[in-house]
Amino acid sequence: MFTTLGHNGINIHAIAQGSSERNISAIISSKDVRKAVNTLHETFFSDGNKQVNVFIAGVGTVGSRLIEQLRKQHKHLTNELRLNVRVVGMANSRRALLATDGLDLESYPSDLAGAADTTISDFTDTIIEQNLRNSVFVDVTASPDVVETYPKLLAKSVSVIACNKIAASSEYEKYSHLKGLAREFGTNFFFETNVGAGLPVIHTLGDLLRSGDKVNRIEAVLSGTLNFVFNNYDGTRNFAEVVRQAQDEGYTEPDPRLDLSGTDVARKILILARESGYAIEMEDIANTGFLPESCLKGSVEDFYREMGRHESHFRGLLDDAVKKGLTLKYIASFADGKASVGLQSIGPDHNFANLSGKDNAVLFYTNRYSEQPLVIKGAGAGADVTAAGVFADIIRASRT
Repeated sequence: MFTTLGHNGINIHAIAQGSSERNISAIISSKDVRKAVNTLHETFFSDGNKQVNVFIAGVGTVGSRLIEQLRKQHKHLTNELRLNVRVVGMANSRRALLATDGLDLESYPSDLAGAADTTISDFTDTIIEQNLRNSVFVDVTASPDVVETYPKLLAKSVSVIACNKIAASSEYEKYSHLKGLAREFGTNFFFETNVGAGLPVIHTLGDLLRSGDKVNRIEAVLSGTLNFVFNNYDGTRNFAEVVRQAQDEGYTEPDPRLDLSGTDVARKILILARESGYAIEMEDIANTGFLPESCLKGSVEDFYREMGRHESHFRGLLDDAVKKGLTLKYIASFADGKASVGLQSIGPDHNFANLSGKDNAVLFYTNRYSEQPLVIKGAGAGADVTAAGVFADIIRASRT
């Protein structure tokens, strides 16, 4: 009884037990009564299905794919996992929809377009006010304003699933605070898709550490965008054209410079280092860039124009590697508490030489995997696989 209430953030003010073990009473806040009754009824008297109430911030490319996956898999979740996953709220940057009995996942685009204006702060305040059991908040944005709402949600035992990388790659103190809140209030703070999209990188790392292993070194290709670009840049097209293709196919951040400058890869290796138990900051990561300085200034369209002007620079990088029988890969490394990212020319016998398309690969060298690393490899970019990774985090949060 008390475990069930505790997992839903319901505080017990007093307990009284009768002479018989069949009678126990508890005093709780009046605002928690409905939630407590529903939670206890579900635990003790229902058909065994667990109702999960999901709130989604961000309904763009990845968010819309996630909603579609939730819609299509609803029967499977109910029949096979005994989970009744309902999307009861969703918001974009200006509007929000809420319905405690579940939103229509087919008509939501038009419904949301006609909804009242609101802010993300008001949206999350409403989530807390509704006080629904087994609540999960999903951030599928890149907004710092959404990240600011995490602490108050976690403190109310609302699980937070973050596709947004800002929280886990911000100052270590903020990252550590969020992890601490999740522990203190017995809820979940998951961000698997921060590294490797749908690949099970962070949870695999967590399993290693929880079972007593220690990470000694990490080598990784963590940008599906950069892997796609350098796999497709062979000199027959300008470098800018290949980058444009990657953006058109949905592999890049909205501003591709986050990928090509190495900033996004630096965030990812930072997160892996922190999840390995190291307190490091973004400025501790050595980032050896390959873009001319002028490409980093101005708008996104200015960026493409500047890349066109510097085609000889990119062609030189390619030709130098080809002459030596090498290929270009953007690699992140972590060892001895230090992390670095940068473009490297590697030989055909390298672990990353055969990575194709938008693949990512992560090599964990640990006490147990000291000579032959534990390898996680697969598609590391794309809306569908990223949405699938968020979906998997929702299921994990729902089953704990």
